Amino acid sequence: MVTAARLPPAAGDAAFAVIRLDQQDLEATRRVDEALTGVPAVSLFRRTSSVSANPTTQGISLRAIAPSGAGRTLVTLDGVPLNDPFGGWVIWSQLAPESLDSLDVVRGSGAGPYGAGALTGVIVMREREAGAVLDASVAERGGARLSGSRSQGFGRLTLTASGLYEHSDGYVPVRGPEQGAADTPTDLESLGGALRADWAATDDIAVSARLGAWEDERGAGLDGARAESSGQIYSLTAARQPTADRLGWRAQVWRHDSDLSNTFVSVADDRSSTSLANNQYATPATGLGANLALRRAAERWGGSLEWELGADVRSTEGEVREVNAFNRQRIAGGETLIAGAYAEGSWTGGPWLVAGGLRADRWSNSNGRRLETNTATDVVLLDQRSPDRDGEVVSARLAARRDLGGGWAARAAAYTGFRPPTLNELHRPFRVGNDITEANPELEPEVLRGIEAGLAWSGGAVDLTATVFHNEIEDAIVNVTIGEGPGTFPVAGFVPAGGVLRQRRNAGTVEATGVEVEARWRLETVTLSGALSATDARMDGGTDAAQLTGLRPAQAPIWSATAGIDWRASDRLGLSARARYESRRFDDDLNSRALDPALVLDARAEWRASPRTVLYLAADNLFDEDVEVARTGDDVPGYGPPRIVRAGLRVTY
Repeated sequence: MVTAARLPPAAGDAAFAVIRLDQQDLEATRRVDEALTGVPAVSLFRRTSSVSANPTTQGISLRAIAPSGAGRTLVTLDGVPLNDPFGGWVIWSQLAPESLDSLDVVRGSGAGPYGAGALTGVIVMREREAGAVLDASVAERGGARLSGSRSQGFGRLTLTASGLYEHSDGYVPVRGPEQGAADTPTDLESLGGALRADWAATDDIAVSARLGAWEDERGAGLDGARAESSGQIYSLTAARQPTADRLGWRAQVWRHDSDLSNTFVSVADDRSSTSLANNQYATPATGLGANLALRRAAERWGGSLEWELGADVRSTEGEVREVNAFNRQRIAGGETLIAGAYAEGSWTGGPWLVAGGLRADRWSNSNGRRLETNTATDVVLLDQRSPDRDGEVVSARLAARRDLGGGWAARAAAYTGFRPPTLNELHRPFRVGNDITEANPELEPEVLRGIEAGLAWSGGAVDLTATVFHNEIEDAIVNVTIGEGPGTFPVAGFVPAGGVLRQRRNAGTVEATGVEVEARWRLETVTLSGALSATDARMDGGTDAAQLTGLRPAQAPIWSATAGIDWRASDRLGLSARARYESRRFDDDLNSRALDPALVLDARAEWRASPRTVLYLAADNLFDEDVEVARTGDDVPGYGPPRIVRAGLRVTY
């Protein structure tokens, strides 16, 4: 079987905070982002998964430092960034969990080979390259899902195809006495697929070509509010594995096209009706990129030395096209460019592993424009051109790990990283209900500096790890409240009663200190697992946003924890349960809209009907808890999904 063109994980990765999810961790979930929620250090912008979340809120961050819709984590698939070229979020519909071999969650700023966007870390995913799996299920509320992946060899060529289809009639987020005729289900219809060809060009050089595409349509929980997203990713990769006597390398080019449409509505005070507020009818965007890496390993200085040199470039261009209820049409967008080079290395000798890297990047924002016209009269209402801007960022990381004997190991790391603002943050205002958030073309890149230390113990059946860290994000991009409705404001226009006006700003500094603990205990037929994350993140708004000083970033809980049990009751029967807890978080920058703590239990039973076939019954949110995920300015809560029972089968071959 021909393998995909990729370099193996770097030896130095073991010195950093890395959690790996394998096929067993992924196969029990409907979505990749749902699998990631089992890691307490992972923060989705809101508590809802991509099954019901608007595409613009599917950003992902690590360590609950300051979650955002754009996300502060780089997500890659075999080296190709999956973050949207316009908004930075990740459309999880494009990727089935069944299509993955494994993924690594690297906590702490990525720097080194990962580059821009890996501010709080990076999620490195690897696609399957052997075998086949098919999963089919039905669920309450009109749910249906079909997903699978298959690899087939033809001599020196291997083809791998994967796909995901999902349908749901959805649920109504606003429930109870506040619910009105304006509140509707978050229905879903999504389709994604990919085809990859792996070719053994020579005995030591592999070439991979991949095409992925997706379409996703969903309701937003309000009458008339809907979202559609679509896109394609093309990539071509060639690689040679490094050995003791030869240089390894990888060369890659990729293209990422995406489009997004959203309709936004305003809600009547009694929630009896909605009226169209804005029609974002198109958001075409294109990302282009290329990267080159050289790697070599050799015996040096009494140990094993591995080094890697590389360079990469990424460009994006895109614009939003929308028209509001007052015949005001807006076309806004621009271009960005990021180019960088890096050097990484690690040395392993005796009980020591030392790793580090240095990276230099240049960024630029250009051709920014915001044009607003009256569609009835063609009169130009606003023609705002943003000056071109550029700059340089140097980032680095250094880590050491030492085996202490008796199964114990200690490590320490320091790092810096950066995230430039997305086209969405620079140029696109948006609306949720009666709340309006303005763009800001003058945003600067965010910069993170951090240190951490960890201790691990492995006693055969038991694994324990603990990490303490301190991170600071300078020039953090946050949504800052600058006005309250009802009222008319420059550029933004009218804000209704119960709504607020915010603007994206580099609002000072976010400081976060935290601890992470993970444990796993494997018995003969039972595996117990648990993890705890505690992060105290606080804002220092400086002079531009002094009202934020001392407050927590929006959507950042202090405590999160998971616990799980897997019981192999017999050769055929398997039972498992997962509990997730999260403390209070706030839905806004002023910490005025509190979301209650949440505890959710999921359960699953599997019956192995044959060596290749498994039947399963699963219940998400088994006790039907009302989990608050949003709260409006007039104090109306929105909730996550109620209990949903699923039944399905999985076939592997």
